[in-house]
Amino acid sequence: MSRLTSEQIVQSVRDLPSMPAVVMELLSNIEQDDIDISVLAKKVSYDQALTARTLRLANSSSYGLQVKVTTIQQAITYLGFQTTRNLITAAALTGCFPSGTCPGFNDRAFSRHSIATAACARALARRIRFNQDVAFTAGLLHDIGRLVLVTADPQAYGEVVALRAREDKEWLDAERAVLGVDHVEAGVALAEQWNFSDTMRQAIAYHHAPDSLGAGFLAAIVHVANAVVHALDVAGEENEGVPRIASIAWDAMGLNEEAYLHLFRETEVQFTEMSAVLMA
Repeated sequence: MSRLTSEQIVQSVRDLPSMPAVVMELLSNIEQDDIDISVLAKKVSYDQALTARTLRLANSSSYGLQVKVTTIQQAITYLGFQTTRNLITAAALTGCFPSGTCPGFNDRAFSRHSIATAACARALARRIRFNQDVAFTAGLLHDIGRLVLVTADPQAYGEVVALRAREDKEWLDAERAVLGVDHVEAGVALAEQWNFSDTMRQAIAYHHAPDSLGAGFLAAIVHVANAVVHALDVAGEENEGVPRIASIAWDAMGLNEEAYLHLFRETEVQFTEMSAVLMA
């Protein structure tokens, strides 16, 4: 059995491909609105690939713009700063990690799940009048610790994948059995290394345990969104199970059956749009 120490996790986080500096800046200031927009637009524009993906996403029907935006400044003008920040983050995160290194780990299914959870979290947040942009980003990042573990020891994570399939275990249990740590711990380590906001750190830390003391409402949103997306099976992952939903999180959403049916449909539509751009 392979065991990862906390030092190895921290080192593997350091070894990850660096995110564009402008994205790191946005993630550490997720709740601030006083960033100079013209400076942000200029910084993003230096990265042509990031700019192109962000603008393709902004012009997709998910955002319903009546005009075609051709610059980051225009996107901010028409969509608002928070939403554009979301799109930049999504465009940067998808494809920033090495792929194809871990036997049995489906990189595309992982990306599909992350994008769908982001879309679902945003749709949920709108219904309960929570910050949609923060919810979207938390949904996108909730399982990022799995990428940290895959990067830290691809062969050992291959053992995790095999054990989970063989014994029908939850991901967290399979990770702990093989590695001695799980993707929540690794995600929190990444959040600290990359200087994420406290709100984002909490959402990553408690998305499997929204009934923990101090978990926060954002963790409950991500927890429900994660389960909904597993139930819809949009990732196309083998042996995909639906995790148990904590009643405290489900009740906190306060939605009836009809609202959930609308949420399922909206999640599928938004996911189809976004994944077409982000995974092209």
